Amino acid sequence: MASTYTLNTGIEKPGTGDQSGTWGTTTNTNFDIIDQALHGQAAITISTDTDLVTTNGSQSNGANSVLLLTGTPASAFELRITPTDAEKHYTIKNSTGQTCTVVYKGVTASGSNSVSIPDGVIKSVTGDGGGVPSGVVTELLTSQTDLVNDTTPQLGGNLDTNGNSILFGSSKWSIELDTGDDDLLFKYNGTTVFKVASNGAITSADDVTAFGTP
Repeated sequence: MASTYTLNTGIEKPGTGDQSGTWGTTTNTNFDIIDQALHGQAAITISTDTDLVTTNGSQSNGANSVLLLTGTPASAFELRITPTDAEKHYTIKNSTGQTCTVVYKGVTASGSNSVSIPDGVIKSVTGDGGGVPSGVVTELLTSQTDLVNDTTPQLGGNLDTNGNSILFGSSKWSIELDTGDDDLLFKYNGTTVFKVASNGAITSADDVTAFGTP
């Protein structure tokens, strides 16, 4: 009886009575595949659309749980999971300079069946093994907001600066809180230009009223 293989990682299951004298080799390979699937990292150099392959009975880039994408592709690219009936889970860091779209091979990528990973971003994704054309890749941990790439970030509560400054533009302008008297200080290059007192008065740095006192 011929060997069969597990669906998601391609671990070999020898048939009854097969592989007499070679079970050790097969077992060791299977342990390597399991080890790779649990904690393996694959550095993949990207030049264009790239297949992420899981090969039955052997180690392959698609069996790793962490993928580090490098290279210099000329444009956005797809990272295509195959076989398409395998359920997969990856943590992917994109350092290619281009946007990566994770999708099942043969599936036309859309916002509902693939995950877009901008350059410099790390995302955790999972695939449902739905095959072509129905396989879906979705993002995990979406509640962990990426403030750099999120164009509409929203606060769920008050923003506490913990004694730090809020910087603008070239970082020469900043806003700070004077914890001694609760004045809000507007500074340029570290020097206070004007301030807003706790009673609402807006004054210049030398305490001369600049805009009047309410």
